[in-house]
Amino acid sequence: MLSMHSEPNYVRTCMDAGARGYLLKNAVDLELIDAVRTIAAGGQALDPRLGRVSEPDAAAPALTPRELEVLQLIVNGRSNREIAQALGLSANTVAVHRANLMQTLGIHNTADLVVYAIRHGLASIT
Repeated sequence: MLSMHSEPNYVRTCMDAGARGYLLKNAVDLELIDAVRTIAAGGQALDPRLGRVSEPDAAAPALTPRELEVLQLIVNGRSNREIAQALGLSANTVAVHRANLMQTLGIHNTADLVVYAIRHGLASIT
């Protein structure tokens, strides 16, 4: 897969979905050739600029896709009202998602929620 996205979350999702290689669009010709050869031989190829793409934390509770969307927007510093507008929800619904995230993860404030999300690869700073 050739992509402009370098967020560990995104890369992991693509690899979990069956991609056998993941290179950034600015890869040089030799990197592309090496990746194709590696994959053709049955291996996996990851762009070296991605660093180590870790497995999701097995101890982390599963979150719904909507909760992950809300969490990413929280990490980006958006307010409940801004998140509601971006996702076509009411601000009250976003507040419920935020409360559910905090309860599920055992977190009591937004700062800790952001730190948890980044540390566990659930969201990234954009």
